[in-house]
Amino acid sequence: MGVSRSGYYKWRTAEPSEQELRRAKVMERIKFHFYDNEGRYGSPKITHLLGLEGYKIAERTVGIYMKELGLRSCVARKFRVITTDSNHDHPIAPNILNQEFKVAQPGKVWVADITYIPCREGRLYLASVLDLCTREIVGWRLSDRMTTDLVLDALKNAYAAKKPKKGLIHHSDRGSQYASADYRKQLAAYKMKASMSRKGNCYDNACIESFHSVLKKELIYCTKFKTKQQAYNEIFEYIEFFYNRKRIHGALGYLSPVRFAAQFSKKKAA
Repeated sequence: MGVSRSGYYKWRTAEPSEQELRRAKVMERIKFHFYDNEGRYGSPKITHLLGLEGYKIAERTVGIYMKELGLRSCVARKFRVITTDSNHDHPIAPNILNQEFKVAQPGKVWVADITYIPCREGRLYLASVLDLCTREIVGWRLSDRMTTDLVLDALKNAYAAKKPKKGLIHHSDRGSQYASADYRKQLAAYKMKASMSRKGNCYDNACIESFHSVLKKELIYCTKFKTKQQAYNEIFEYIEFFYNRKRIHGALGYLSPVRFAAQFSKKKAA
C-alpha cells in the first residue's frame, strides 16, 4: 500500500484531534436528543437543544450528522378522513376569531376539532380542545363514535381542568356536533362565546388542525394501533406527558406549552 509499518502504527495510535473529539461529542448529544424524544425531533429542534447546551452549530450540519447516524424523524403520510358534517339545520355561530391566532393571555380563546384515529380493532375519533395562547391541549376525549357526547366530554374535561373566566371565545368548525343544541347550551352555561369557521375554509381553524397533524406525524403513523386500549394509552401519554409538558414549540420560544404557561403566570404575578 506504500505505507511503512512505523507510519501505520503512528496513525493507529495517534490521539484524535480536538475537532474530531468535538464532532464525536456532538453526535452523541444528537443521538441522545433524538431518542430522548422518541424519534420525533428533526434537525431544527435538535439544533436548538444543542444550543442550550452551549454548542454553536448550524442546523444544516446537524442535519448532515443525523443523516450519517441514520436518524430520521417520523414523516406524516397523506391520509384524511372527513370528520366535519356541516350538512345540518343547526344555527351557525359567526366567525368571531377571524384567524386572529395570536392571543395575549391563556384562557381567552380555545379552539376545538375532531380527528380520525386508525386502529385495527375499529375506528376511533379524538376530540381536542387547545388554548390558543399556550398551545396546550386543555381537554380531550377518545371514542369509537363521532357524536355530540364526544365533543361535550372534551369540553367538560377542559373546563374542569382550567375553570376559565366568562367571555372565553370557543372556536370550532361548522360540524353538527359543535352546532348542536346540547353543545350550544353547554357553552352558554360556561358563559363562552361560540365562534365557527367559514364554510369550506380550513385555515379558520388552522391551529387545532395543525396539532392533529403533528399528533399523526409523530405518533399515529409511526405506531399502528392494534387495540383501542393501546390507542388510548399511547395517545394519553403523548398528549399529557410529551406534547403538553415536554415538546418544544417554535411559536412559544422553544418552550413546551406547560412551561410557557408557567412562565406567563410568573410574569403576571411579578
